[in-house]
Amino acid sequence: MTTTGDTGAPASPGGAPPAGPAAASAPLPTNDPELEAALVDGLAEIERRLEAAVSATSVLDDAPSSHLLSAGGKRMRPALALLAAQLGTGTSEEVLEAAVGVELTHLASLYHDDVMDSAATRRGVPTAHEVWGNSVAILAGDLLFARASQTVAGLGPVAVRIQAETFERLCVGQLHETLGPQEGDDPVEHHIGVLAGKTGSLIAAAAHYGAMFAGLSGEELRAVVEYGERVGVAFQLADDVLDLTSSAEVLGKTPGTDLREGVPTMPVLLLQRRAADGRIDDEGTAILDALAGDLGSPEALEAVVARLAAHPVMEEAREMARAVAAEAVAQLDVLPDSVAKQALGEFADVVVERLA
Repeated sequence: MTTTGDTGAPASPGGAPPAGPAAASAPLPTNDPELEAALVDGLAEIERRLEAAVSATSVLDDAPSSHLLSAGGKRMRPALALLAAQLGTGTSEEVLEAAVGVELTHLASLYHDDVMDSAATRRGVPTAHEVWGNSVAILAGDLLFARASQTVAGLGPVAVRIQAETFERLCVGQLHETLGPQEGDDPVEHHIGVLAGKTGSLIAAAAHYGAMFAGLSGEELRAVVEYGERVGVAFQLADDVLDLTSSAEVLGKTPGTDLREGVPTMPVLLLQRRAADGRIDDEGTAILDALAGDLGSPEALEAVVARLAAHPVMEEAREMARAVAAEAVAQLDVLPDSVAKQALGEFADVVVERLA
């Protein structure tokens, strides 16, 4: 289950200099020097605070709670919080703390995801449960959730409510994925709903915090939150494609892991829809037959990944990701023109440019 959006590394069109390993891979979609400097400086400070937060949760010398933080990451959510703040009064103590809380929540969810998926690697390193076992990995995730809650608690009741509602949506999204579509549900729409809960909700929370603590309210604030959720869905739809088309070095894990674990992804769901509608080709039928077989060996998994990656259904999935990204940008129409608004549009483009 990689639907928490942690695959690949978007490029930085603005060419921002690195601010530590994680900040260097965060998408910084701007050519404006002032805005770029604010994002880079903010990400560097957030990285310092993240390191302090995970150190405080460690109960062992080898620090399972810091395992994934040390492995790096895109820091997409903190970057979006900082960028949304530039729509108003800019980076503040509240924005920085909220961004840390969101990223800690994201990191915590990855520990649990990897246990549920029996994933062997994450971000190019062995997963925590592979190193310390399931119980320690789950408890490390719980500790990070606790630290995220402590961080957000200092920001007031509204921030706490956003965190609580987001956490609920993360859990409900996971439950919906685990239980699968119910009778009468459209599997494709069900999957989009799962992505909105598991990925979109936390990215929307990052945008919400950034804009709210920078003074936005009413229609403008709602627009930024809706933008964030759609960006999250587009990001994960892109990851569904990249899981089949990128190398293990880029992914930080074995391509096709979701296929092996039977986790629904959009290309497979679109292929199944074609089969249900009676418009599937012979190769598509053969791929579905292979997916229903034994994918335990690396050779079998590699073969079916290659076949699915070459099928026309992949372009359909790419176009879906691009369409959702365009929907995200359209939400920003209510905002006045600004460098930050333009950068948010470019941010959404970065999400799907990885598909090129």
